[in-house]
Amino acid sequence: MLSPKLQEAINDQINKELFSEYLYLAMADFFAAQNLDGFVNWMMVQTQEEHFHATKFINFLHDKGARVALKAIAAPQADFKSPEEVFRAGFEHEQFVTASISNLVDIAEKEKDRSVQTFLQWYVTEQIEEEANFDKLLNKVKMAGASGPALMMLDTEAAKRVYTPPPATGANPGAGA
Repeated sequence: MLSPKLQEAINDQINKELFSEYLYLAMADFFAAQNLDGFVNWMMVQTQEEHFHATKFINFLHDKGARVALKAIAAPQADFKSPEEVFRAGFEHEQFVTASISNLVDIAEKEKDRSVQTFLQWYVTEQIEEEANFDKLLNKVKMAGASGPALMMLDTEAAKRVYTPPPATGANPGAGA
C-alpha cells in the first residue's frame, strides 16, 4: 500500500509526463509548419515515449492498489522562434522532469518504500537518456544554424528515429521495463 504522500506525488508525476507529451506535440506542430518533417518525426517519437512513461506510472499505481487522479493538463508553449529554441526548451523541460523524478526518489526514501524506490530507478536511468538526446540534437542544431544544408541534413537524420517500446517485465506487462 502506498502512503498518501507517495500516491499524490506519483499522480503529480503522471500529469507532468502527460504535459510532456502535449509539449512535444506542440513542438511537432511547429516543425510541421516549417516543413521540417524529420523533426516532426523526432518529436512524435518523443510523444510516444512520454505517453509510455505516464502509462507505466498508471500501471504501477494499479499494481499497488492505488487510484489514479488525472488532472487538467496545462497548455504547452506552441510558438517558437527557431529549431534551436525548440530543442533548448525540450532540453530544459527534460531537466525539470529529471528534478521531479529525483524528488519522487527522495519522497520514497523518506517514506521507506523500497518498491517505489526500485520502480523509480528505471526513470532515473531513462532521464539520463532523455536529457542526452535533447542535448545532442540541440548542439547539432546550434552548429547548423537557423537554415541551410546542415539543418536539412539534421532533419533527414531525425526522420530515421523510431519508437521502440521497452520490453515488458513483471506481473503487469503493460507496465513495461
